[in-house]
Amino acid sequence: MDTKLLPIYFAIGGVIVAAVTYFGSQAKGQLAAFIAFLPSISVITLCTIYFASGTQEAVSYAKSMLILLPPWLLYVIGVILLLPRIGLAGALSVSIAAYLGAAFLTMRLT
Repeated sequence: MDTKLLPIYFAIGGVIVAAVTYFGSQAKGQLAAFIAFLPSISVITLCTIYFASGTQEAVSYAKSMLILLPPWLLYVIGVILLLPRIGLAGALSVSIAAYLGAAFLTMRLT
């Protein structure tokens, strides 16, 4: 991996987070989610893995994203259901714990 590119990756990630935060705080949740779900981060990650290690590792990464999709959905559903009931800190704590548990279990079973 070319470490000289790390500041570029960092800047791209920061721009995406800033845009998502801006639009989300302006009650434009759908636009914020659209920006957050653009495959820009995964495209950059796939390219860097591919150029550093090759096809096999890039395919492995892409497959792993699919394998870990159900735990991520559990996390999002947890936030949606718990946020109105127990607030941000509680909803994130429980949902992240559920994600981690489900993700580790999924990784162990595959």
